[in-house]
Amino acid sequence: MGSRSSGAFRERSPPKAGPCKGPVGSGLRIPRLRDRVRDGYPSWMPTDAASRTEHAPMLKDRYEAVLQRVGEAARRSGRRPEEIVTVAVTKNASMDVVRELFDLGHRHFGENRVQQLAARAAQVDEYRDRIREHPGASGRETPDRPNWHMVGSLQRNKVRKAIENARLIHSLDSLRLAEEIQSQSAKRDRVTEVLIEVNFGEEQKGGIAAPAVRHLVDQMGSMLNVRVRGLMCMAPNTEDEALIRNTFDRCREVFEDVRKFIRESDRIDVLSMGMSNDFEMAIECGANLIRVGNAIVGDPVVESGDDEPTPEDATD
Repeated sequence: MGSRSSGAFRERSPPKAGPCKGPVGSGLRIPRLRDRVRDGYPSWMPTDAASRTEHAPMLKDRYEAVLQRVGEAARRSGRRPEEIVTVAVTKNASMDVVRELFDLGHRHFGENRVQQLAARAAQVDEYRDRIREHPGASGRETPDRPNWHMVGSLQRNKVRKAIENARLIHSLDSLRLAEEIQSQSAKRDRVTEVLIEVNFGEEQKGGIAAPAVRHLVDQMGSMLNVRVRGLMCMAPNTEDEALIRNTFDRCREVFEDVRKFIRESDRIDVLSMGMSNDFEMAIECGANLIRVGNAIVGDPVVESGDDEPTPEDATD
């Protein structure tokens, strides 16, 4: 099992390692599962308590199983489980499931659409406020705030709302998008952390070509309000394990190349690879952040008011 999330991103220099053999290293942490799910829910909670308690054991089992697999993959690659951050991609989950995961101690959540990310971040904040205002109802202290990850493609006209809610943007894929993030972040006197999305030849997916990554990092060197934390890639949708590993190996090589290229290489410390079907291979190939959806949250659930899935929602 992983350790409890601190609710923040800490930094340290990633050790060097060959592809599929060792750690990238990172200060990001995955949470340790709490001992049990709460049996009761306060009357003020805006949800169907009976429904939540019914699906909670299955969610807990799936969550424990994923963390167990993460730990085993980490140890196979010579790392500690707590060095791997697991982002629960909740785009297909109900808000009840999000709250259940939060109650289990999970603190990293990913959404594909800015509007849904903002809405759910607000709902979890409200949930935390109610726990703080009514400590006797829940029998526990106010939990740490979660980290929200924007894992879907990001349009420039959605940047303002994204940076107000996302702790990390996983899908930077152009200089124009970087410039908009810089502009909106400067207006708010904040630094926004991003991952550059790398595409290894799949036209239907977003991202930039591997040879262009170093140039984009160089172009962003003067941007004071955008910080590149690392790279993100998605493996092809195939059962060919060799092809999947090859994609992860290539992304790891680009990651190491970028770290050698820039002066302050310590700031590039996140390699985001792997989803429900391939996260163990990704960890073995060097990933220190994975994005897991259905393996944790179960089959898709479309809530009333949710946007319909869009073609770019290919993150799990």
